[in-house]
Amino acid sequence: MQNNSRALLLTNLGSPDSPSVKDVRRYLNEFLMDGRVIDFPWFFRFLIMRCIVVPRRAPESAAAYRKIWTKEGSPLIVLTEKLKNAVQEKANFPVAFSMRYQNPTPKSAIDELYRNNPDLKELVVLPLYPHYTMSSYDTAVEQVRQVHKKGRYPFKLKFLSPFYNHSAYITALSESIKPYLKKDYDKILFSYHGLPERHLRKDEERMVKGAITEYHLPDINYQKQCFETTRLVAELLNIPEDKFEITFQSRLTSAGAEWIKPYTTLRLKEMPSEGIKQLLVVCPAFINDCLETLEEIAMQEKENFINAGGDSLTLIPCINDREQFAETIVDWVENGQ
Repeated sequence: MQNNSRALLLTNLGSPDSPSVKDVRRYLNEFLMDGRVIDFPWFFRFLIMRCIVVPRRAPESAAAYRKIWTKEGSPLIVLTEKLKNAVQEKANFPVAFSMRYQNPTPKSAIDELYRNNPDLKELVVLPLYPHYTMSSYDTAVEQVRQVHKKGRYPFKLKFLSPFYNHSAYITALSESIKPYLKKDYDKILFSYHGLPERHLRKDEERMVKGAITEYHLPDINYQKQCFETTRLVAELLNIPEDKFEITFQSRLTSAGAEWIKPYTTLRLKEMPSEGIKQLLVVCPAFINDCLETLEEIAMQEKENFINAGGDSLTLIPCINDREQFAETIVDWVENGQ
């Protein structure tokens, strides 16, 4: 019997509605004008992003999206919906999903949940980001809070915390990696999404000021969170220290700032000269495969690696809609993290 007093909202980053330049431009304008993503004053953000970066970047990004677009639509949207369906199959409460940028919006998802479940008392929200940053987890939380406040819904919100070191997540991530360790490989690269170094300082400053208290994170530093995820996975899978390393991808060079290092793209060009010819790559910052995994790593960076003298680069798929992780999400909703 379904419990209609509680519901779950999964929320992810987002995607353009189509790979057309017009839709990609609309998506990038929303994404890059988010003050938690590009943390410049509004006027400078508008001048740099809307007037310079987006007009140049939109055609390039549209071409990249066209490479991975499926008959069903954007891979990120399709795979997030599959995860939602996998969770719903195991849950006795209603489940919906939304995107931080573009569609489906949190308002449309929440309105549908409330319309179909008028006795709703609590909406549990899980941002699908294992690690905390103001530009990913925090902005998703704040968007849902604003929608909830403006809508004056009678039910309360509960946010599940970042789970980069949670044993159930580490197990699910490790199980997704394990089959690939059976083949010959020289190294496994843990490639995380990059971040401007100033964001690390800002997150730590906000923690000191008491602005981030509800998540009880042992470490607010994103880079250290990534190191911890990698350490826990390597220990669980018994991967020797000399068989893995950590890098950071998706650097926005036009933002004019130092990003956390080492850079994935540079290391992939260096590795073949170091005798690393057969490479596995996993992207633990993403729960669902998307442009950054399917196009950036499996296409662009694979080509760079091969051109530099590598033999093979194998992208390990994200967790996506794996049954084990769907079960974990249900358990977190019902019993807490």
